Amino acid sequence: MAYVIVAQTKGGPEVLQRVELDLPEMSNLGADEVLVRHTAVGVNFIDCYFRSGLYPWDKEKDLVLGSEAAGEIIAVGPSSDGQGSGFAVGDRVAYTIPNGAYASHRVMTTKHLVKLPDGIADEVAAASMLKGLTAHYLLHKSFEVKPGQTVLFHAAAGGVGLIAGQWLKHKGVIAIGTAGGAEKCALAAKNGYDHVIDYTSEDFVARVKEITGGAGVDVVYDSVGKDTYPGSLQCLKTFGTLVSFGQSSGPALDFKLSDIAAGSYSVTRPVLFHFTNSEGYLEAAAAELFAMLESGKIKVVINQSFQLDQVADAHRALEGRKTTGSTVLTLAM
Repeated sequence: MAYVIVAQTKGGPEVLQRVELDLPEMSNLGADEVLVRHTAVGVNFIDCYFRSGLYPWDKEKDLVLGSEAAGEIIAVGPSSDGQGSGFAVGDRVAYTIPNGAYASHRVMTTKHLVKLPDGIADEVAAASMLKGLTAHYLLHKSFEVKPGQTVLFHAAAGGVGLIAGQWLKHKGVIAIGTAGGAEKCALAAKNGYDHVIDYTSEDFVARVKEITGGAGVDVVYDSVGKDTYPGSLQCLKTFGTLVSFGQSSGPALDFKLSDIAAGSYSVTRPVLFHFTNSEGYLEAAAAELFAMLESGKIKVVINQSFQLDQVADAHRALEGRKTTGSTVLTLAM
């Protein structure tokens, strides 16, 4: 039976409920649409932001969350130009777009899909489309890191953080990561970080100054927000850049433009889906990500797995900071 998980209203994990649905007939698929049977779905903090109402909804109730997934095409609609969409029944595909992935089946427009190489497992794809492409745009577009530079990356033991640490190591960048507790720090250290700071027992600003000999870092990648942004600015070199790409501790509501005058800093707040909607980015970035995964230069660590209809438990674990690496929802065949 096909089903989706909906957030019936804004609130805690308890608002997530399973709803059965009927699959569309093949003849009802629109131009350049395909029907995908999901095999794995990624879980990310952005899902919690939407569920709680921190990020705005485009409807009043029954929002389907989830921003990355992998699966198999089981039906193909007509192409808009009559030349074919380039996708066929049986193709293994993956995608990342805002919301809608907490489902057993989904109608998708092909412009959002990428084909999966044989060497990329569905679970790895579901765990790496949003997180891996986030790491890609952070390191290549938001602030393009160069060999020998020094960066600070918060939440280094999270899904994005672990991918970024390995990518930074490959690029010859000196990476400093923050994580909470000895276990998470050890995990980050195994995934490319040259230095790891336990923010539960250490002052990360003082440690960054110590590690860099007082010079500071070229860039801080900050997905934590309210709890870290003042310290993140203090860690920067003059003319350094703060890349804010999340707010797991809440939004930095008291941020002022005058804060960046202390070091002529630059601040940017990029969004993945602005990049993936730009011409050619999705295909090129996914190809780079898949090449890194297939070569073994980046390994995706899936440390938590839940069934799709247990997603409320996954949200509780994520928000309770009880997860490391990536979390994936699987679907029983």
